Amino acid sequence: MGIFTRVRDIISSNLNTMLDKAEDPEKMVRLIIREMEDTLVEIKASCAQSIATKKRVQRQLDEMEARAAEWAGKAQLAVNKGREDLAREALLEKRRYQERADALHREASQFDVLVEQYQQDIVQLEEKLAAAREKQRVLAQRHAHAQERVKAQGHIRKIDATQAMTRFDHLERRVDHMEAEADLINYGRKRPLHEEFAALEGDDELERELAQLKAAAGNAGNEQPPSA
Repeated sequence: MGIFTRVRDIISSNLNTMLDKAEDPEKMVRLIIREMEDTLVEIKASCAQSIATKKRVQRQLDEMEARAAEWAGKAQLAVNKGREDLAREALLEKRRYQERADALHREASQFDVLVEQYQQDIVQLEEKLAAAREKQRVLAQRHAHAQERVKAQGHIRKIDATQAMTRFDHLERRVDHMEAEADLINYGRKRPLHEEFAALEGDDELERELAQLKAAAGNAGNEQPPSA
C-alpha cells in the first residue's frame, strides 16, 4: 500500500466507530497510534527527501537557464560580428539548454505539488494522532476509574458483610442477656406479704391438727379398764 493511500485511509477513518466495534478499545487505540506514528515518520522522511530533490532540480534548472542565456549572448555577438554561421550554432546550443531547463522546470513544479501534498497530509495526520492520543488518555482514565469503582464496591460489600455479622452478634448477645434475665427474674425474690401470712396460717393449722392427734391418743390411754 502506498504512503498516500495509507495516509488517506487513516485520515478518513472514524476513530470512534473503530473503537466502538473493538473488543478491546484500549489495545485498538494503541495499535492505531503506533500505525499513525510510523506513518508520520515515513511521510516526513518522504517529504524531506522530496524537498532535497526539489532543491537539486532547482540548482540544475538555474544552471541550464544560465547556459541558455550565455549562448543567447554569444549568438547576438556573432550576429553583430557578421558571423551568421556561428550565430546559428550558438542558437542551437541555446535551444538545447533551454529545452533541458524547461524539462527541469516541469520537474521542479511537480516536486512543489508533491511537497505541498506531503505537508498537508502531515498536518492532518498530526491532528488525527493528537485526537487518538486524547482518546487513549480518556480511555485510560475511564479504565482507572472503573477499576477504582470495582475496588470500592468490593470494599463496600466487605464492610457491609462485616457490619451485618457484627450486628448479628450484637443481637445474639442481647437475646442471650434477655433470656438470662428471664431465668433470674424470680431467683431470690422475696415472697409477697400475703404469701408470707398464708404460710404462717398454714403452719398454725398444721400445729392444731397435731395437737388434736396427741389429745386423742392421750384419752385413749386413760380409758383402758383396770387389771383383775
